[in-house]
Amino acid sequence: MTDDRNEATGGENVPSRQRTRFPGISSRAYEHPADRSALVALRKLSGFDTVFKALSALLPERSLRLLFLSDSVRVGDTQFAHLHAMLRDACYILDLEKVPAMYVTQDPRPNAMCIGLDEPIIVVTTGLVELLDEEEMRAVVGHEVGHALSGHAVYRTILLFLTSLAVKVAWIPLGNMAIMAIVTALREWFRKSELSADRAGLLVGQDTRASMRGLMKIAGGNHLHEMNVDAFLEQAKEYEEGGDLRDSVLKILNVLPRTHPFTTVRAAELKKWSESRDYQRIMDGHYPRRDEDKDTSVTDSFRDSATHYADTVRNSKDPLMKLVGDIAGGAGDLGGKLRDRFTGGGNSGGNGKDGAGSKDGGSGTATERDAGTGTDGADGNGKGPARD
Repeated sequence: MTDDRNEATGGENVPSRQRTRFPGISSRAYEHPADRSALVALRKLSGFDTVFKALSALLPERSLRLLFLSDSVRVGDTQFAHLHAMLRDACYILDLEKVPAMYVTQDPRPNAMCIGLDEPIIVVTTGLVELLDEEEMRAVVGHEVGHALSGHAVYRTILLFLTSLAVKVAWIPLGNMAIMAIVTALREWFRKSELSADRAGLLVGQDTRASMRGLMKIAGGNHLHEMNVDAFLEQAKEYEEGGDLRDSVLKILNVLPRTHPFTTVRAAELKKWSESRDYQRIMDGHYPRRDEDKDTSVTDSFRDSATHYADTVRNSKDPLMKLVGDIAGGAGDLGGKLRDRFTGGGNSGGNGKDGAGSKDGGSGTATERDAGTGTDGADGNGKGPARD
């Protein structure tokens, strides 16, 4: 890890202000545990390998490149030069040797994505470029470069293709069901991968408030003077803790069709990580290196993910998660708990005599927004998906 200044010369890409660089950093350094476990589970999905290999042959890289080359503006030294500088800067910070091609496409919806099979392509919409300031946009570009470094672009591309295909073959019951099973699994993984990419964006921008502002603008537009980051984060807390078991079920149903987590939850997750020991260790230069990736264990990834989910269930204030914790802890009177959770009655908060809460009490966590409009918060509907 080194610090670099803008005074460096020789045409080398360097940060526009003093920021920490991470030579040889592995994507494992910032990947969310749920991202890693969901991807492993996805690969184990019945029929996934067959579909993946078939689609890789059907989706030539050349077709994607021609699409954007013909109908978008390629970022470079003479077009959207400020974005090109940000892109090179992000690749320098995360030590990504080959700078991906980047395009700006006309679309009023703020959106961004990283797609491609052999080589990633980053696409941002005009709506996004016009919405964000320099530091907010830097976090978005870092987010997309994080996707590229993690190898997410391939699966994102297949998700877009399968989503389109599912619509075309909807009249074939069994065929559509098979495709939608894989689409649902891909969406679950992709929502988790967004949390990883948000972290990569923070490592590139190294400005937590800018990352928060960007997510807030995706949710509420360019009215920053009317919004407040702390109040925005309070929404995530209310979303996770509020309601009864019926609300918990509705939350699951609401998020299933989305490719991105809810924005307030993404902001809360990123804020929590920015204050963690893991983030500080990376900033201090202690992080996994790419040359160590070959020695990583799948079992360890599952173990880390299992620990993450166990902590989430134990600490969550969501009624459904509390109920899961009660069941796992052998809490009695399950019928009464189910009745109270669904009706909102009883002591659902959790440390009372009725034992409605988990044994250890519980604090709270949060997650994010699918932003059908917004940097990687955007859904895959329309010309370009979201800020991956």
